[in-house]
Amino acid sequence: MDMKVNKKLGLKERYNLMTRDLAWTPTYQSVKDAYPQVEYEGIKIHDWDKFEDPFRMTMDSYWKYQAEKERKLYAIIDAFTQNNGHLGVTDARYINTLKLFLTGISPNEYMAHRGFARMGREFPGAGPRVACLMQSLDEIRHAQTQIHSLSNYNKHYNGFQNWHHQHDRVWFLSVPKSFFDDALTAGPFEFMIAIGFAFEYVLTNLLFVPFISGAAYNGDMGAMAFGFSAQSDESRHMTLGLEIIKFILEQDPDNLPIVQAWLDKWFWRGYRVLTLVAMMMDYMLPKRVMSWKEAWEIYAEQNGTALFNDLARYGIKVPKGWSQACKDKDHLSHQAWNVFYNYGAAAPFHTWAPSEKDMEWLSAKYPETFDKYYRPLWTHYNQQQAEGKRFYNGTLPMLCQVCQVPMFFTEPDDPTKIAYRESEYQGVKYHCCSDGCKHIFDNEPEKYVQSWLPVHQIYQGNCFPDDVDPTKPDFNPLAEVVRWYNIEWGRDNLDYADSQDKKNFETWRAQATGN
Repeated sequence: MDMKVNKKLGLKERYNLMTRDLAWTPTYQSVKDAYPQVEYEGIKIHDWDKFEDPFRMTMDSYWKYQAEKERKLYAIIDAFTQNNGHLGVTDARYINTLKLFLTGISPNEYMAHRGFARMGREFPGAGPRVACLMQSLDEIRHAQTQIHSLSNYNKHYNGFQNWHHQHDRVWFLSVPKSFFDDALTAGPFEFMIAIGFAFEYVLTNLLFVPFISGAAYNGDMGAMAFGFSAQSDESRHMTLGLEIIKFILEQDPDNLPIVQAWLDKWFWRGYRVLTLVAMMMDYMLPKRVMSWKEAWEIYAEQNGTALFNDLARYGIKVPKGWSQACKDKDHLSHQAWNVFYNYGAAAPFHTWAPSEKDMEWLSAKYPETFDKYYRPLWTHYNQQQAEGKRFYNGTLPMLCQVCQVPMFFTEPDDPTKIAYRESEYQGVKYHCCSDGCKHIFDNEPEKYVQSWLPVHQIYQGNCFPDDVDPTKPDFNPLAEVVRWYNIEWGRDNLDYADSQDKKNFETWRAQATGN
């Protein structure tokens, strides 16, 4: 029998053949039993086929594109390693930004991988399932390439070796970890908005663009390579997140208030994670690309305004906390770095006070606030350190019950007053750092009373090695907590000026250049 076969399929036909046509309706079990969480959150979806993946990516094309990116990425990483590229960075202060990234961000790429793999199982629609599967693969690839790229620094510098151990234990790393724990314990639709909106749209531009630009500007071709390799993936992730939001809103008008509440919550949760990025940009990069304030104005205020204008036709409003975040741009990085300077003994990287040259740059970028509020602080710290009195805070700060950041944030209209908010649930008082975090807590108190707060756990005696005897006269709780973190005192932490990383870097570079 003669058959005419059209071997050339159009993009849409090929996409449908490789995705939609692989779906089926379960018969041995009901759809509700096969996908038990899809109705859990009250979201109503009437037609899953209405979801359109704008990239129409299929598995064969996915592997082709990713393989080509891998080939180029590892060629750059190998060349960087073989040519002692680590000696080409500005100075060893920069390397501490990589320690922050490896402990705070890379493990969460893997958490995102787990989450999207779950979404590929939870959604009945074939289109979202395939898109989530590919993003799941993207996220595990990002974790692997970041770890591999940064492993070169582990050969030469301290503080990289225990990143996974520290992610689950160190006080400030509970901030990004709790963000993902919160998202992973939500329902499937909330997870998609938490990661697709807050992480991919709010965080990605303000994390990857300034960070990777900073890596390139400071001579780090290894980190720059994995950042650029991930950017094409990130564009798909942002698009998937926004398309899911629009798809949900278009399916039923009852979905609008649920989605609005999630946007309010996850904007604020994502914004609090960006605290670490803000201080990195203004204080940790020896050569700075732009200030946190400039980055916020470009990537949040301009891009965010355009996004919310686009979503306004669905009835979406600007998230709660947006105006406060815009006010905070003049203060966030300075207040955050002050906390890390104070608690540098308990952080797995080195800290330092800004030099006079650094402060001139900060003064130019923050003309209305830096000289008035923050220059006197850093001048005092520098004077104390010059007299041999480098200050380390030996106590522990109160943490916010929701974002788990130490409660150092100030009132939106008064940068001289610490913001405290309080809620009561079942006779117990809980503390929050802001109206945003209090609103989140009050909406879901059953969830946030379970928060594993590092400071609380330390005071309860749950963060010491097994061989510790707290009754000994010379018991030092801070030293024992640091040992439980697998941080080696003086090698992995304390001030940069006296660090072994600084001494090694200067010695090795002098040998390499003959100077």
